[in-house]
Amino acid sequence: MYLSVIIPAYNEEKHIRKTIESIYQYLSGKNIEHEIIVVTDGSTDKTDDIVNSVASGVPSLSLLRFSVNKGKGYAVKEGMLKATGNYRLFTDADNATSIDHIEKMMPYFNQGYNIVIASIAIKGSVVASGSEPVWRRLFGTMGNLFIQLMAVPGVSDTQRGFKMITAEAADKIFSKMTIDRWGFDIEMLALARKFKYKIKEIPITWKNDPNTASHPRLSAYFQVLMETVKIRWNLITGKYNVK
Repeated sequence: MYLSVIIPAYNEEKHIRKTIESIYQYLSGKNIEHEIIVVTDGSTDKTDDIVNSVASGVPSLSLLRFSVNKGKGYAVKEGMLKATGNYRLFTDADNATSIDHIEKMMPYFNQGYNIVIASIAIKGSVVASGSEPVWRRLFGTMGNLFIQLMAVPGVSDTQRGFKMITAEAADKIFSKMTIDRWGFDIEMLALARKFKYKIKEIPITWKNDPNTASHPRLSAYFQVLMETVKIRWNLITGKYNVK
């Protein structure tokens, strides 16, 4: 299998059909061998039903369903560890970053990078009007300074929901993950640094629904900061060294 696309989804009945169909149409149109894994994380709306209804027209689609909400990080981890692709991408259910961005990502793997991540904080990125409220941009900028200091120096945007990783790196990193909610991106990148994997940050065009469950509310930013402290402590105490 060449590419696995993991879509974590919690109460995404508004977006999930269009996202699955657009990803499938693009990948099948490019003759890219792939699988699409939707991981539903305790959804209480019609997300599961919609995914099942789409499956007949999307032969590469599978559903990994959890009845209890455990967090986006948990959903991504389970999807990554189930995936069989040589490259593994997770993307938000609202399709905020279109699948064709993989064309900008793939060349970097040939240059020796192990992880390529989307960013709206570097030159060349475009944020569609209304996609990012002012308060979110402010907290995001302030939070990133703390995150760089504590866990992932040199990465300008750790939180975009569009990251691709090689199978070898995914298996090693996600098997060590401990953060189930919003801070999981930071833990993923901190572990990548610990294991000496190369990370490349690329600019994207980002257009999202600010009300989707795929993106954090204000309270989640404080949770991320606390989880960042936990990650730092885990690194210091050697918790990630346990086999």
